[in-house]
Amino acid sequence: MEYKRMHDILVVRLDPGEEILGALAAVASREAVAFGSVQGIGAVRELEVGLFDPESKAFRGSRFTGYRELTSLEGTITRRDGEPYLHLHVTAADEHAAVVGGHLVRAVVSATAELVIRTAPDAVGRRFDPAIGLNLLDF
Repeated sequence: MEYKRMHDILVVRLDPGEEILGALAAVASREAVAFGSVQGIGAVRELEVGLFDPESKAFRGSRFTGYRELTSLEGTITRRDGEPYLHLHVTAADEHAAVVGGHLVRAVVSATAELVIRTAPDAVGRRFDPAIGLNLLDF
């Protein structure tokens, strides 16, 4: 992984074998990101996405292997208990242009990933809402 800060923007390049969530959490920690908006593209070889079921208040996941183009990655970096908290959604296409997507649980880079984090100086936190079953933005 390599990255560069340009004022309020962090540009991140990931290399083959790197896991996207872990790498973004490491950058957010090193750079003390209080709040960030994330976008990205790239290529992955392993992908796990989830769907939140509001009735059971649980995530259901799907795992995919094989090469996929990361067609869109978007989300936020906030803070929970003083640590970076990533909430990202992703879409990825296979060689037949079949697209899968959802809440990003895990993604391993196959070739590269290009990620941009736009930062803000003020923190936004997270708090667990038992009625919904999720960690919601806490202003």
